[in-house]
Amino acid sequence: MNKLVNFAFVKIEQNMKAYVFPGQGAQYSGMGLDLYEKSHQAQELFENANKILGFNITDIMFEGSAEDLKQTKVTQPAIFLHSVILSKVLGESFQPDMVAGHSLGEFSALVANQTLAFEDALKLVYKRALAMQKACEKQPSTMAAVLGLEDQVVEQICAQVSGIVVPANYNCPGQLVISGEVKAVEEACELLKEQGAKRALILPVGGAFHSPLMEPAREELAKAIAATDFKNPICPIYQNVSTTAVNDAAAIQENLIAQLTAPVKWTQSMQQMIADGMTQYIEVGPGKVLQGLLKKVDRNLETMSAEIPA
Repeated sequence: MNKLVNFAFVKIEQNMKAYVFPGQGAQYSGMGLDLYEKSHQAQELFENANKILGFNITDIMFEGSAEDLKQTKVTQPAIFLHSVILSKVLGESFQPDMVAGHSLGEFSALVANQTLAFEDALKLVYKRALAMQKACEKQPSTMAAVLGLEDQVVEQICAQVSGIVVPANYNCPGQLVISGEVKAVEEACELLKEQGAKRALILPVGGAFHSPLMEPAREELAKAIAATDFKNPICPIYQNVSTTAVNDAAAIQENLIAQLTAPVKWTQSMQQMIADGMTQYIEVGPGKVLQGLLKKVDRNLETMSAEIPA
């Protein structure tokens, strides 16, 4: 009789490292100063960034107030610089098996996996910030955090409201951000509270990010992305739009263009990374927001912040 081997029960032990990069909202006064003071490489990169941007963003990052850092044209490049420069200072210890970034953080992730050059990505991030600011000024719009409801319920309520309001950030189970016109978002918040939401809170943001109201910014950024050199990455990126591993430069470009008007599917991306073998989750950049979100998906996974080598 032939001997049958059931391979379904063979478990391959892997140590898959995922490096993840935060988005807007992670900024703080003094961010990046420790990097600048401890690393000559970091100093060179920060000074190069000042030249590319045409103003000393380091002055605002290191010494500016929280209010100064809230300007979109400052916030986005500041978070990008903190994240990317930290990843470069890590040196040989930085060995990603997979990467992901929350909204803006996707650009940091694309430098980390060598899809984009540092200078090209910084230019795109700055163009993105300016384009989003312009789109915000065209029409009053906002976002709101919704806690304690199933995603499907939030989606159904948004679909019922007249005007533009859509799910924008699937952050973790039970935490979703909606985005759109001010009146539509306010109406949705009231209906969501009636449906049992623990909170439905308007956020102090400049506009409706990741909604159809960002279409002018998407069109502007699409031209810049199309004119930028994208290489095939050294490891897959789990993009906000696709949620699955992407290795093709052309597909990465398409997803990055779609991202401005599409929702950030962070919950789904984390679930897919876990399914694909992620065992370590390392946040690179300011704050620990992404580690907190992962714990809502799987509290048993190892999480940590990237730290400057001693």
